[in-house]
Amino acid sequence: MISDMDKMAQCSCGQLTAKVSGDPLRISICHCLNCQRRSGSVFAAQARFPRDQVVIAGTSTSFTLTGDEGSRAHFHFCPVCGATVYFQTEGAEETIAIPIGAFADPLFPAPTVSVYEERMHAWVVPPPGAEHIP
Repeated sequence: MISDMDKMAQCSCGQLTAKVSGDPLRISICHCLNCQRRSGSVFAAQARFPRDQVVIAGTSTSFTLTGDEGSRAHFHFCPVCGATVYFQTEGAEETIAIPIGAFADPLFPAPTVSVYEERMHAWVVPPPGAEHIP
């Protein structure tokens, strides 16, 4: 999907990094209100990787959000610049999700899943072929 090469995600100042090897299990966009607020955008885009394919380096501060359906996610961000580099969702501890923007790679593959579309802004158009979850 991406390549056999390692990919590096990092915060804005470079203090907190996540090095991944292998392809993501899922690439998605989420339109829930928590993701809109957290990302500062109209949706959040993330790639989920097997935990054993991610190496975290640096210091993070965490914040836990409870989603609309009661699940909790633990977001890890840089205490220096504030950028989120990774998060873990309760019930999916075997994976680590990384915001696509943290890779700063315009060639990163498009999302294949779009969730919480009932909160999607009217002008947003998910990628062609994406699975749509209301």
